Amino acid sequence: MDANRKAGENEELTIDLYEILYLFRQKIVFIIIALLVGAIAAGLVTKFLITPKYSATSKIYIVSSSSSSVVNLSDLQIGTNLAPDYRELMTARPLLLTVISELNLPYTPGQLKSMVTVANTSGTRILTITATGPDPEEAMAIANKLASVAVQWLPEIMNSNAPSIYEDAIVPSSPSSPNLIRNVMIGALLVGVLYCAIELIRYFHDDTITSAEQMERLFGTMPLATIPEEKGITDDD
Repeated sequence: MDANRKAGENEELTIDLYEILYLFRQKIVFIIIALLVGAIAAGLVTKFLITPKYSATSKIYIVSSSSSSVVNLSDLQIGTNLAPDYRELMTARPLLLTVISELNLPYTPGQLKSMVTVANTSGTRILTITATGPDPEEAMAIANKLASVAVQWLPEIMNSNAPSIYEDAIVPSSPSSPNLIRNVMIGALLVGVLYCAIELIRYFHDDTITSAEQMERLFGTMPLATIPEEKGITDDD
């Protein structure tokens, strides 16, 4: 008995899945329209309502040499150990205030800090300073000024030798965000999934019996006869 009941449940589940797939097949045109609407809406919002931001990056190299002419393995190890400290101090308030003052920026230290990212690749003595903002030339100026101020200010604070700037930031030619293609794909997917969810809700709340097979599955018996709906016949006829 249990085996038969489980077989019946599995059959019902299979039939339901087929019906859902058939439902989506019937609605394929509307699903495609929903995808297009989502993609177009996301593209328009990205293009006209989101301010593009540009990123510029400068890089400094940290080595603490014990001799004016020779850098040994111990010096490289010291430089590696100093890199995380430099990364943290790169966004210190006094340094940010100096950058704001010299570039005459309309930002507070907190606002400027949120625009700057300092990264240190694990195991290296390289710091990358990335400034992100709506003005590409301003982003370049901030990244370069922060690097130049850091190589002068940080050695005094840490009582170490000055690092060197080995790559200046350049004016970015294209925005780093937003990502138009990614946003278009996300918008299309969201609207498409939303439409499919609405159709599923309508399907599960519709208890209308539309076929003899559905009646057999629900009540365990086949109807004696079915009357097809004939088009063109009205009650007045």
